Amino acid sequence: MTAAASTLPGLERDSKTGQAQRKSHAGLVFAALWLALLLLIVFSLLYGRYSLPWYSWGQVLAHPSTSGTAGIVLLEVRLPRVLMAVLIGGGLSVSGAAFQGLFRNPMASPDILGAYAGASFGASVGILLGLNIVAIQTLGLVTGLAAMLLVWTLGTAAARFGGDPTLSLILVGIIVQEAGMALIRLTEYVADPHGKLAAITFWLIGGLSSINHHDLVFAAVPLLLGSVPLLLLRWRLNVLSFGDEEAKALGVNPWVMRMAIIFCAAMISAAVVSVAGMIRWVGLVIPHLARMLVGANHKALLPASFLVGSIYLLAVDDCARGLFTLEVPLGILTSLVGVPVFLYVMFRTQVGRR
Repeated sequence: MTAAASTLPGLERDSKTGQAQRKSHAGLVFAALWLALLLLIVFSLLYGRYSLPWYSWGQVLAHPSTSGTAGIVLLEVRLPRVLMAVLIGGGLSVSGAAFQGLFRNPMASPDILGAYAGASFGASVGILLGLNIVAIQTLGLVTGLAAMLLVWTLGTAAARFGGDPTLSLILVGIIVQEAGMALIRLTEYVADPHGKLAAITFWLIGGLSSINHHDLVFAAVPLLLGSVPLLLLRWRLNVLSFGDEEAKALGVNPWVMRMAIIFCAAMISAAVVSVAGMIRWVGLVIPHLARMLVGANHKALLPASFLVGSIYLLAVDDCARGLFTLEVPLGILTSLVGVPVFLYVMFRTQVGRR
């Protein structure tokens, strides 16, 4: 008894010391990420083909109506694009991290339940019909959410026949995703090859070159409505990872939580596609990078994913608009960068398990 009594305080001190070290490490990581994001935002506002020195900020902010070309470049072109890159990168990363935790699958990504394909199909139909930009974006947002509701309805119905609810959702999501892509190809096939086909293709590739204040306001609302609840409910993802029975014992309704997480993630995906096209690999790769920095606890993982995703997409967008003579579509560059990054993360994870 004496030996056990003397050992327990030592273990308790070691546990407290480990928790303090983890909190200190996480605090340093978040401070570094916030600083990097703020510095990158400043750099991105100054960086571009039109030279905009730092001292012109004061003139633009003090007299925006008389600042001329500098004011237009800073406030009308670069600022909406930079803010949109931050919101899209953070939103996709948070939804990807939430999906990977919800489905307990490291390959889960925001487009796994068909919202990407649904929103892309809606935008393609809008372009095919010659609608204005507001109608195209609205149609893309609505069809993306409709695709998610279809997946949820069919997946829930399939689970009632004795199947696993999570597996049913994933399988139905894959089916709806492929059906949506087939419908997109159909719209491309019937589109005018000298006009609307090029517009549909350019839209689906993904990019932020045409982002303006209207696009920012239109997409910011669903992006924030999807991201903020996921960040607020992040601790419940830890509970869901124990299984449905344990979650119920801890007072968490698994069905309600799944529905809330899926709806929020689908809202983010639909909003992204409706204004910027199909930007892939962000929601798949960034959660793994964030997990390497702060661990698998969703309390820290989701905020870290938002910051890392914002930094990543903003940096890639800077490369897209400045590395080459012509601007490279952002969707192409995220895929080209995302593939080797994901391979690196995968091999590092496998080596770490040995």
